[in-house]
Amino acid sequence: MGVTNKLGEMGVVTLRLEEAVNWARTNAMWPMLFGLACCAIEMMSTQASNYDMSRFGMELMRPSPRQSDLMIVAGRVSRKMAPVLRRLYDQMPDPKWVLSMGDCASCGGVFNNYAIVQGVDEIVPVDVYVAGCPPRPEQLMHGIITLHERIKQNRLADWA
Repeated sequence: MGVTNKLGEMGVVTLRLEEAVNWARTNAMWPMLFGLACCAIEMMSTQASNYDMSRFGMELMRPSPRQSDLMIVAGRVSRKMAPVLRRLYDQMPDPKWVLSMGDCASCGGVFNNYAIVQGVDEIVPVDVYVAGCPPRPEQLMHGIITLHERIKQNRLADWA
């Protein structure tokens, strides 16, 4: 079975460069952990054996922004933490993506006061929002799959 039956005797597989690069980007994504509150516990459990984000090519959560291309902001962001978040985002190499995990990161959650940022999209551009307080690991995995689908739609003209 497999490719040889579909292609016959040609023995050649063709693929567009865009598809190959987007496939590589989605299957070798290195997330940077930026856990700030209770959502971080759910993010850690997504990496554990029951859910295993390794099957998506995410073996480790990177502590360094220079080795990461996905920032998962999990939890509430205070006004004092906002410049640090922006600096880490700026240090990440291009292309980079941001996933906002939980209600606190997405819209401030129940913390409607001056000390908490009312949505991390005030600081960095967010690609995917994962709702919940805190979101279950299944929801985070769904958000990652949604991000993968968006990345697979990238075109060569978007890279410049």
